[in-house]
Parts: sequence; C-alpha cells; structure tokens
Amino acid sequence: MRKRPWLSPKTLFRHWVVSEVRARVLMGKPLAQAVAEVTVLPHVDARGQARAVRRRTVYRWLKRHGDGGVEALEDKPRPVLEASAVLGEKLLAFLRQEKTTDRDASVPELIRRARVRGLLGAEQALDRTSVWRACRRMGLPLTRVRTLAQTDMRRYAYPNRMLMVLCDGKHFRAGVARLRRVALVFLDDATRYGLDVVVGTAEQTVLFLRGLHLVIARFGRMVALFLDRGPGFISDDTHGTCARLAIAFIHGTAGYPEGHGKIEKFNQTCWQQLLRGFDGNPEIDPDLGALRARLLHFLHTIYNKAPHAGLDGDTPEQRWNADARALEYPKDRRWLEGCFVSTFQGTVSKDNVISFRGVDYEVLRGHAGTKITVYRHLLREGLFLSVLHEERLMAIHPVDLTANAYARRARPENEQPIEPTPIVHTAASLAYQAEFAPIVGADGGFSRGDDER
Repeated sequence: MRKRPWLSPKTLFRHWVVSEVRARVLMGKPLAQAVAEVTVLPHVDARGQARAVRRRTVYRWLKRHGDGGVEALEDKPRPVLEASAVLGEKLLAFLRQEKTTDRDASVPELIRRARVRGLLGAEQALDRTSVWRACRRMGLPLTRVRTLAQTDMRRYAYPNRMLMVLCDGKHFRAGVARLRRVALVFLDDATRYGLDVVVGTAEQTVLFLRGLHLVIARFGRMVALFLDRGPGFISDDTHGTCARLAIAFIHGTAGYPEGHGKIEKFNQTCWQQLLRGFDGNPEIDPDLGALRARLLHFLHTIYNKAPHAGLDGDTPEQRWNADARALEYPKDRRWLEGCFVSTFQGTVSKDNVISFRGVDYEVLRGHAGTKITVYRHLLREGLFLSVLHEERLMAIHPVDLTANAYARRARPENEQPIEPTPIVHTAASLAYQAEFAPIVGADGGFSRGDDER
C-alpha cells in the first residue's frame, strides 16, 4: 500500500484554488473565464489570513497539478550548493562549520570571524548580502532581529558630545556556574562613543553611581542623563546625586524599555558579539573585575573603532575626536567626591545611639542628646555612615549589644578625682543616736555603763 504524502497548509490552499478553477471548467466555462473568476474571489488560507492570487500563479499551479497531481503543488526543497563563484569553497565550509556550532551567529559576526581566522583580508570587501544568500541556499539557520512595537515616542539626537549620555543595564550569565551578572554601559548620544562600563550582580544604586563617578572623572560632566526605570535608576539617592551635579535627570517612558533605540541597539550588538559567549563558558571568570576588563576591551578596542551605520560609516571614536565641544571637567576632586555624599539630620539618644532605616548606629561620646548631621557615602558598599567629630569625619557602625555587655566602661583622661561628700545628719539619724548611744567612746574604748560606776 502506498503511503499518503503529508501535505502542507500551503499545498492545501493551492489545491483549493485549483479545485475552484476545475469546477468552473466542468460547468462549461472557458479556462480563461474560470481563472479570472477565481482570482477575484476572497481567499483565506489555513491560518485565517486573507490571500490574493494572480492569474499567472493560478496557471502555473494548474500546470503543476496536471503533471503530477496534488503532490506537485508542494514546493521542492532547494538543493544545497557545494560551490560559489563569489565566496569560494573554503568560506562556504567555514560558514557551515560555524553555523553548526553556533546557529545564532549573525552574518556580520560570521564575516568578522572569517577575518580573524585569515579567510578574508583586512581590506577585502565582502557584501553581507552575498553571505546571507549563501547561508540561505545551504539551508543554514538565519536569525532575524525582532521589530519594535509601534509607539508614539519620537526619536531625537543631540549634535555634540556629552550633551546627553545614555545608560542601561544588560543582564547575562557568566562562567560554568552560570552566575547572574549585569553590565551598566554609559553611551554618548551624539557620537555613540562607549564611555565606560561597570559590572555587578544586580541593578543597584551604588553600582550606577560608581559608574557615573568614573565617567565624570574621566570625560567630564554631561548636560543630561537618560535612564529607564530600573531599580538602580529611580532611587532618591540617584536623583539627589544628579541634582548636586547639576545634571538633567530624564526617565524613559514607563512600560516601554525600548524607549531609546540607540542604547537598545548597542545592547543587541554587545550580546551578539560578546555576552552570549559567556554563558556556561569555562574560560570566563565570573569575577566582577574580570568581566569588566573584558567589556572595557570590547568597548574601547572593538565597538568604538568599528564603522557605525548610524554615523554614515564613521566610527564612534572618529566622531568623538572630531567633535569641537569642550569637555566640562569638575572643579576639583574634592567637590566631585562631595556630590556623591548625601546628608540627613538625626538626634542622638542619651546612650549615644542614632537610628537610620531601622538600624541603630553607635555615635562617639560627646553627642548625646544633640542633633547632628550624618553623612552617607554613596560610592561605598552597603550603608557607610560617618559623623563630624572634632572637625574630622569619623565612621559609625551598628551597635554591637553583646560586645557592649562585656566591654569595660571608658573614662575620660582628664577626669578629676571625686571630692568627698560632706556628712549630713538628718532628724531621723539624730533621734536614733539619742535613743541608742554608741558603745564605743570617742577614744575607741568601750563606754562605762551606769551600773559600773
């Protein structure tokens, strides 16, 4: 018994169109009239989508159906080409090998790998369309970037460097243990120049402020800063620091992470060319410093020196160096450090304790019962607090109740000796002495009683 072939939805739709034409021919209508009537009918495929058919297409389907039946309406798979006059056999074999081990590699990434491996010269031009067509003819998997949803947000671009700086977090996994990491990248809006990057375990305020401090110390102060609504960007500490630095603070639209296409496009590029190779890779050290070193190398050595489609083929480094706008460096280092320190007022209790966010901190002696200013150092890990004591900033720490229970009480070095307290005779003590005379006299001997006289 012959096995019935599996027919795709596309083939079934074509067979339905052919059946409509044949039914009209059997009714006695001419073939041309039957084809014309079928082409103007509303057609719907198996997915419920409207389809339009042309006369030449219908005639071609009739010919194929007449020659081989319904199986002939199925599309024939394209043969795999073993040679190419444009690319060459070595490059085709390289493409097949790379796509076998890394199916998600993009066409530009494959071209870059071919140059690194020596299959292409440094100055040899190769159209990415030729590579894409060759991969498709060989049946290799090709990925396509998803288009963004339609929104009412307008695109904008600033004419000079450091007028607007973009920052966003890209999450990834690194090392054999596939540890979670996040990279915060700072990108100049006008030139697409990658300024700096910091790596952490989560999007935190301290991580973002540390990166902002590095950018300002090296490239100067930006006029405006564009951020999304990540947990490290919406805190009061972030907003307060930008206010002290006189930087305009702009948030992206809520619920629309793709609000600024430039930083999102950079994230896609960074993922395709670097980060996706970190997951489960035993050669990748998941240490935060080691990951930052790799990202900085990619940022300054590869991305900033690569031609950019949004810059008319120029590299971000060329646009940055050609910009005539002067960089605005901070007044001095001490002023910059002070902008990353926030303050709040608090009252010290009688036992030299001040409370902040539900935690009791022990303050140095001499401030009990007074209202003092507490300094928060935002670039330090955790809550690092200090107070001004004798014109010096002294760090304070949470109270250790157990240690205080066993510690000896300290005394000031200049403490004066305690003067003797004068004896006070109250009425009660005088009455007692009258009723009960002492048995020892003033000279230390026993007093003689009346019966002994």
